Order: sequence, then structure tokens, then C-alpha cells
Amino acid sequence: MTLYAVTIFLSAFLLFQVQPLIAKIILPWFGGSAAVWSAAMLFFQVSLLAGYAYAHFLIGRLNSKRQMQVHGALLLVSLAPVGALLIEPLEDRFPAPGADMPAPYGIVVLGGAIDDAASAARGQTIFDEGASRLTEAAILARRYPQARLVYAGGSASLWRAHSTEALEARQLLVALGVEASRIAIEDQSRNTDENARFAAALVHPQSGEIWLLVTSAYHMPRAMGLFAKAGFSVRAFPVDYRSLGGGRDWRLNHDPARGLRLIDLAVHEWIGLLAYRLSGRIDALFPEP
Repeated sequence: MTLYAVTIFLSAFLLFQVQPLIAKIILPWFGGSAAVWSAAMLFFQVSLLAGYAYAHFLIGRLNSKRQMQVHGALLLVSLAPVGALLIEPLEDRFPAPGADMPAPYGIVVLGGAIDDAASAARGQTIFDEGASRLTEAAILARRYPQARLVYAGGSASLWRAHSTEALEARQLLVALGVEASRIAIEDQSRNTDENARFAAALVHPQSGEIWLLVTSAYHMPRAMGLFAKAGFSVRAFPVDYRSLGGGRDWRLNHDPARGLRLIDLAVHEWIGLLAYRLSGRIDALFPEP
């Protein structure tokens, strides 16, 4: 009996420690308002209730053999191409421009390529998952030597940051041979909505100018919707693809961790699209070219 009591206490303690911690981390993703905090808390409470209901149903309705079968089926979800199939429509929404596209006036790169805290701590550039955003930006900067380059990405920390991703990105781009005078940084934004609004205020885009928007392909629909809402006309230049496309993702996933990560990325984007549409930050649930 003591073991059960300790187990329940420990699990509850960890849950209520993790819940506000994760909520603080994801708060800047969706705007940082009180409504977002309340929604995050509600999500955790509903998830907790669903977990209790799941456990109660399994124990009360199924024998041990059936419970193992249910758990096995859930494990198979991580092996099935669920994540790739969820993320593929996002990545295919805005196709990459052809090699014959006209030279752009400027290039806007969204943050997510550098771990600014680790970079500042270690004294060197530490890449994050979206590193392709920055490497492709460097390639584009060399391909179009007259184009302006804007890197939009502050710190998502709720506390004062000594360094921001945009500062780290500028240092790296200069080290890679891009002239410092061509690079402008927007280092106050904490989410994609602020990326769009703050970048527009920084560069004051004019009619007739061609601006490329560089971000991860799965993130492009939400980013394009937000830039359109901010009055900043941009052309999509998607990078950092996670799916193969063309129906080639219908295969068993042999890396469960990757499969679960794809599900996480895709669900995050679909929820973000829904939240931004309901809040009026984008004009369409699924922005299109």
C-alpha cells in the first residue's frame, strides 16, 4: 500500500511541476497573452482527465492480455507513417520557386535555426532543428548579392536574454562571407506573428519589391498567412523538409522517436493554424498561394 501511495504522490508531483514549466515554454509560441496561458492550463487538465479515463477504462473493462494489446497498438502508431502523413500537406502547400525566379529585393529568414542560449554559453554557433533556414539563407545571399537580408528571431525566454538568435545568426552570416551592411536583424519577436509584424515595421516593404520568406516547409502556411495579415507581401521559399512528398511516405517508420517528433511538429502547426484563425491573426484556416 505504501508503494502505491508513494507512486501516486510522485507522479502527481512531477505532473504539476512539468505542467507550468511546459506552459511557460510554449506561451510565446501563441502570443503570450493571459488567454493563451489559460488555454495551456486547460489543455493539460483535459489531458490529465483523459489519461485517468484511459487508465480507468483499461483496468476496469479489459483483462491483462487485452491491455497489452491496446498498449502495443499505441506503440505501433509511432512506427506507422502518421507523422509524415500529417506534415506532408503542410509542406506541399507552398511549392519551392523555380531556379529561374527573378532576383529578389530582399530575403526574410525566420528564426528557429540556432539555439541562442547554448550558443552564448559555449561561445560558438549551436544549431537547432531548423538549421536549414540559415544555411539556405547564406546560399541565397551569395546567389543574389544585391538582396537585403533580414533575420527575424528574438528570444522565446520569458526572462531577459543576454543574446538573441538574430544576433548569433548575423555573426555567423558575416563569418560565412555575407557583408554586414546587407544584414538587418529583428531581435524582439517571440513568435511568428511578431516576426511578421516587426519585420514589416523594420523594412517598410514597398509595392513592386520582391521579398522571399525562408522558413521550414511545414511552418510556411502559418507564416504566409501572418505575413499577409501584416501587409507584408512575400514569396515562399520553403526549406527544412521532413517528408518525402509525392506519396512516398506510405511506409513503415523504423525510428519511433522520429515518428513521434513528426507527429509533434505537425500537430503543433495544425493547432497553431486553428488558434490563429480563431483569434483573427490569419484570414484563412489553411492559407494558400
